[in-house]
Amino acid sequence: MFSQEGYQLKLEWGPAGVDALRGCDVLVVVDVLVFTTSVDVVVGSGGQVRPFLFTPGSRLPLRPASLAGTTGLVDVHSPNGSHLCALAAETGAHVLAACLRNAAAVAKRAQELGDTIGLIAGGEQWGLNMARTGGGVAGGLRPCVEDYLGAGAVLASLDGKASPEAELAIAAFRGVDVAQAVRNCGSGRELVEHGHAADLELAVQLGVSDAAPMLVDGVLR
Repeated sequence: MFSQEGYQLKLEWGPAGVDALRGCDVLVVVDVLVFTTSVDVVVGSGGQVRPFLFTPGSRLPLRPASLAGTTGLVDVHSPNGSHLCALAAETGAHVLAACLRNAAAVAKRAQELGDTIGLIAGGEQWGLNMARTGGGVAGGLRPCVEDYLGAGAVLASLDGKASPEAELAIAAFRGVDVAQAVRNCGSGRELVEHGHAADLELAVQLGVSDAAPMLVDGVLR
C-alpha cells in the first residue's frame, strides 16, 4: 500500500519510508538542514563522507560552513540524513544524497542508475536540541518544509510517472520562493537562533553544485 506501486517516482519520510520504498532501484536521501548540504560541500571540494547510524551518545554533525574546502574523509553521525543513508544502503538500492544545491545533478545521476527512484525526505526530530553535542533522539519524526522542498527540487528534474506524494512535492517546490520559505520556516529560524546563519545561507542556494554524491562501499563520494 505505501510502496506506491505502479509509479516510477516516489516520496516517503524517514526510516519507515526507507523500508516502504526498499524496492526502488535508487533511493535519494534529502536532509537539507544540514546533513546533505554538508555532504555536497565536502564532495564538491573533492572530499568524502562516511555516514553512520545514529545512536544515543553520537556526536551531532559538523556544520556545512566549517567544511568548505575539505578534501579528506569526514565521518558523520546525524539522527536524520546520515542515519537514513546507512539504512538505505541495507536495501541494496543505489543511494544518493541530495539538497537544494545539487538537486538537478543528483536527479540526472539517479535517472542514469535506475527506473524507479524513491525520495526519502529526512524530516526533523521533535525535541532534539540543535545546540546539544550528543545524546539520543528525543521525539518522533517532524515533517519539515526544507526537506519537502528539497525532494520536490529533485523530483522536478526527473522524468517518469510520479506518485501523488511526489507530484505534491513538485508542486510545492514550483509554487514558492524556495530560499525564503526555508529561511523563514521553523528549522531555518532554529539554525539562525543557534548561530548557524552561514549554514542556512549555504543550504538555500539552489542549483549551484554539480556534485552527485553516491554511497559506494559505505562512503559518499
